[in-house]
Amino acid sequence: MNSKIVIFSAPSGSGKSTIINYLLTQNLNLAFSISATSREPRGTEQHGVEYYFLSPEEFRTKIAAGEFLEYEEVYTDRYYGTLKSEVDRILNDGHHVVFDVDVLGGVNIKKYYGERALSVFIQPPSIEELRNRLVFRNTDAAEVIDSRIDRAEFELGFASQFDVVIVNDDLEKAKAETLTVLKNFFEK
Repeated sequence: MNSKIVIFSAPSGSGKSTIINYLLTQNLNLAFSISATSREPRGTEQHGVEYYFLSPEEFRTKIAAGEFLEYEEVYTDRYYGTLKSEVDRILNDGHHVVFDVDVLGGVNIKKYYGERALSVFIQPPSIEELRNRLVFRNTDAAEVIDSRIDRAEFELGFASQFDVVIVNDDLEKAKAETLTVLKNFFEK
């Protein structure tokens, strides 16, 4: 089987994780690439499940050793990245790899894998709706939400660099549209 790469990027609160979790239940032979981060776990997040949680020092050591496919320092000492060993593990098991990465990581992974990869940008219907979702989620302080909105405005400028843009103004519609796009890509 020719395993493929699917890259998802979106501003925080766009519904990306919800859509990915739905796709993982759809018999697509997808395996989630767990990213590494230097941020602290939120809520019930566990190391090796949602993320590989590393200290900023551990992250920098792995960067220096060339262990990342891509990485980004999103905020000061707040790194996110994709370990090459994680991708190799999934591909060697014969699965398609699905990524949940920031926009710069998504663009870089697409460049690295070329036609073997499909990059999908999940776009919120508006910045106002995105703010409402982040407030409703009730996981971040007001200043963190403001920071995420600033970041979202920056990230939206990258949508045109993705193969597919799906506007999530209706979650069920966005899930169905994404499923169709992935099925078509895997059949190529």
